[in-house]
Amino acid sequence: MKASMYSADGKAVREVELPAAFAEQVREDLIKRAVLSDYSYEFQPKGNYKWAGMETSARYRGRKEDYGSIKNHGIAMLPHEVLPKGKFGKVKRIPSAVKGRRAHPPNPGKILIERVNKKEYAKALRSAIAATASISFVKKRGHKFESKSLPIIFDASFEKVSKAKDVVKALNAVGIGADLERAKKPKLRSGIRARGGGKVYPRSALIVTGADSPLLRAARNIAGVDAVRAGSLKAKLLAPGAHCGRLTIYTESALGEISKM
Repeated sequence: MKASMYSADGKAVREVELPAAFAEQVREDLIKRAVLSDYSYEFQPKGNYKWAGMETSARYRGRKEDYGSIKNHGIAMLPHEVLPKGKFGKVKRIPSAVKGRRAHPPNPGKILIERVNKKEYAKALRSAIAATASISFVKKRGHKFESKSLPIIFDASFEKVSKAKDVVKALNAVGIGADLERAKKPKLRSGIRARGGGKVYPRSALIVTGADSPLLRAARNIAGVDAVRAGSLKAKLLAPGAHCGRLTIYTESALGEISKM
C-alpha cells in the first residue's frame, strides 16, 4: 500500500510505502475487546474499612438457658451492646442498625482489569491501525475530510511545529478543517445530567509521531485532537468508544516505528 506524504504547509511531497500493519484485516471484535481492556485499567478499586460497623461489643444472647439471655425481655432479639450490670445497650453490628455494617459493601479486592493476551492485543492494535486507512470506516465514525486517500501522512517538518495555530493551519491545508470545527460543538449527554457532566465533545483527529517533539505539546490544546508517540499507541486512542476508524495523521518517523510492530 502507498500513500501521499505532505509537508507542513499541506503540499504533497511524494508517495511512501505503508507498513504491513495497514494491510491487516479489520477485526472489529478484537478491537472492541482491546479497547474495553484499556478502559478497565482506568478503574479505581474502592471499598470501605474491613471491620467497619463490627468493632463493637454487641452480640446476640438469645438462648434461654444462657446467663443474661435476651429472650423474654420484650426487646428485639438482635445483637445488643454489652453494658455493665447485665444491661442491654443499642442494637449494633447488623446492616439495619444505626452505625451497623453494610449489607453488601464494595470489595476492594475485586478484579476490575480485563486482561488481553499480548499477541491478541497486538493483532487488535494492527487491526485498528488498518481501519484508519479505510475511508468507509472513517466516514462511518462521522469524520469530515476532503482527502480522497487515507491515511494522511506528514513529513519530518511537521514534528517541528510548536504552536497550536500552526498545527490547525497544517490540518486545514490537508482538508480536515471541517472535522476540527465539528469537535468544537458539544452534544448533550442522554439521561440525567448532574454536576456539570451533561456535555460530550466529539473526538476529532489523532496525531501519531515517532518520538517526543514540540508537536505533541502544541496539538493538545486543539479541541478533539489527541497527540501520542507511536510507541505509546493504544487501541482506545485509535478506536474511541470501541468504534474503529478514527481520522489519524501519521508523521514519517511514526511509520518507521509502526513497521517494527
